[in-house]
Amino acid sequence: MTSSKLDRLKYLLQMKKFADSEWEKRGLNPSSSELCEQLENNFDNCLNSLLKLVEEQATNKQLKTTLSQNLKSLNKAELDTEEKEFVCDYYYEIAKIIEVDFKNELNNWLYGNVLNSLFKISELLKGKEKIVETLSQSCTKCNSKLETFILEKDETIPESDFFIVRCKSCREYNLIDKGPKIKRLKFGEYELTEQLSRKDYDLDGAIIRLKQIQHFRK
Repeated sequence: MTSSKLDRLKYLLQMKKFADSEWEKRGLNPSSSELCEQLENNFDNCLNSLLKLVEEQATNKQLKTTLSQNLKSLNKAELDTEEKEFVCDYYYEIAKIIEVDFKNELNNWLYGNVLNSLFKISELLKGKEKIVETLSQSCTKCNSKLETFILEKDETIPESDFFIVRCKSCREYNLIDKGPKIKRLKFGEYELTEQLSRKDYDLDGAIIRLKQIQHFRK
């Protein structure tokens, strides 16, 4: 488990968390390069500290304290609402990796103590669109949840195409079979690599294609 935590923290450390492409995925215009660099450095410092603690097999309390101190070091007055929500998404992702409950701290930071009881961090993380169903499976390598959020269904739609996706935590390729009636959806903690049409692939064929990708795209 420690090895999985280290791999997932290292992946976050290596990625450009506030690159223009990451803002665009959220439907937002990128913030200033100065602010993005500041946020990037802040999270990198946090991740480096957590990596050291995980390697030393620190307690959950120590991990949570480090995460909380890093959150408090941010001047939220410099951030607009969308920037604060973006920041909270990353803190929430880190908290899940190190297995600490950080929802209350994020709610307090985002809304203040008075409003904390009125909001749930899950509402922030899932966005404003109504989710009618959540499909969930575990990554075959790191066991992270790979969730697909169904936003709209249509009874006339047959079986959906297969998705070959890449886990954001460990970068392993996985196969997702979503089933029928799906009109609109939103990805969770994975990136779409290939979409396999049911006209060309059955389940066995999709599994073969997955194994090919796992072998040749290491």
